[in-house]
Amino acid sequence: LSMCSKLCYAIGGAPNQVAGSAASFFLQIYLLDIAHITPFHASLVLFIGKASGAVTDPVAGFFISKSRWTKIGRLMPWVLACTPFTIISYFFMWYLPPFVSGRVAWYLTFHCLFQALTTLFQVPYSALTMFLSTEQKDRDSATAYRMTMEVLGTLIGAALQGQIVASAHVSPHCTVTPSVNSTDSWHDTASIPDPSDPLSHQVIYMIAAGVIAGVYLLGIIVLFLGVKERDDPYALNSDRAIPFCKGLALTMKHGPYVKLTASFLLISTAVQLEQGNFVLFCTHAAGLRNHFQYLVVTILVSAALSVPFWQKFLQRFGKKCAACGISWMIPFAVMLVTIPNLILAYFVAFISGLSIAASLLLPWSMLPDVVDNFRLQNPHGKGHETIFYSSYVFFTKMSAGIGLGISAAGLEFTGYKPGICRQSDNVILTLKLLIGAVPAILILLGLFILLFYPITEESRKETKLALEELR
Repeated sequence: LSMCSKLCYAIGGAPNQVAGSAASFFLQIYLLDIAHITPFHASLVLFIGKASGAVTDPVAGFFISKSRWTKIGRLMPWVLACTPFTIISYFFMWYLPPFVSGRVAWYLTFHCLFQALTTLFQVPYSALTMFLSTEQKDRDSATAYRMTMEVLGTLIGAALQGQIVASAHVSPHCTVTPSVNSTDSWHDTASIPDPSDPLSHQVIYMIAAGVIAGVYLLGIIVLFLGVKERDDPYALNSDRAIPFCKGLALTMKHGPYVKLTASFLLISTAVQLEQGNFVLFCTHAAGLRNHFQYLVVTILVSAALSVPFWQKFLQRFGKKCAACGISWMIPFAVMLVTIPNLILAYFVAFISGLSIAASLLLPWSMLPDVVDNFRLQNPHGKGHETIFYSSYVFFTKMSAGIGLGISAAGLEFTGYKPGICRQSDNVILTLKLLIGAVPAILILLGLFILLFYPITEESRKETKLALEELR
């Protein structure tokens, strides 16, 4: 597999991460502080949107598994067809409608559409890994390229969105940096100094949405022109596609897949909680409202630069051993919560980037091993790749949606008020728990489950030899 093909494949997935990153870091604060909907309604938008994307996963897997081979492949037509509609739904997700009473329905509709359409892109795109090459080494390398570009895409999305919209979240009433335990220098006044601000904020967010829509188009053109989808050359003509429902039942009974999915759905939920609440934490709980966009960029630059390191690490020491890097963020996040210091915040951001890179690379690097293991046990079936990938994305999205929904509902319960300079002590405590304690518990549980994951480096080599002999 040529470097050019791996690079084009990686670039194709970056736009989805650009848009997803902007939404993960900024949608919650946008809904609360710009659209002025309640935290409860924001939690509904976030949860139902993620749930709609999750429900779309098995549906997408079902229809894709029924698709016939075309001149450009079986998966590529799905990737191409959903892109224009994804761009439109993303654009309107950041639009501030002139009416107030129906805003919740507006954002719910377009967030659900965006999540469902990104699923229709993500399932065939991620399953495409299995159709680039039959070699484990090529697929691992392509996955590392993809993760590097996706982290860069996450960086670009957060940086673009952060730099463009930062002015929408800076209030002249909140220029004094407070002590965390003091409210003397703060005023509980709304951060909207004049009636024209909502319009200017809308324009700012629409500019950001337009820029990211352009990135989408560029990425999909590179993917289409640079990647050739290949069917398994070793599949027999007599091999039958596994029916979707039967294949789904088989995957749920496949031990390595169940353990891998259970582990990383907890870990991905922890990462989503960090992403979804980090800007709110910096703004309201750590006195870093003028630094949040730079802290986000630090996290993502660190993650992007460390993906090649983790790829070399897992090749040298094994994939399960590399999972220990995910836990690095825990002590530093707890330190940031207890000692909100600017220099410490940047250090925590750097370490968090290392951990996030490991959490992104490992599941997508381990999933092809699970698929190969399943193929060895079911040698005369085919078409199971999309079932594995769609159900994996389903579980991670559903768990992330539940986590984000609960976190937003927690802010509602503790009395979060949009547009004020100083939130109540209960809100600040909730944000600290969502950044420190809750992700730490989820990560430790996920790593504990991963201890029982049965595929080792030795068994990977045995599976590779067995498949080669079978072919």
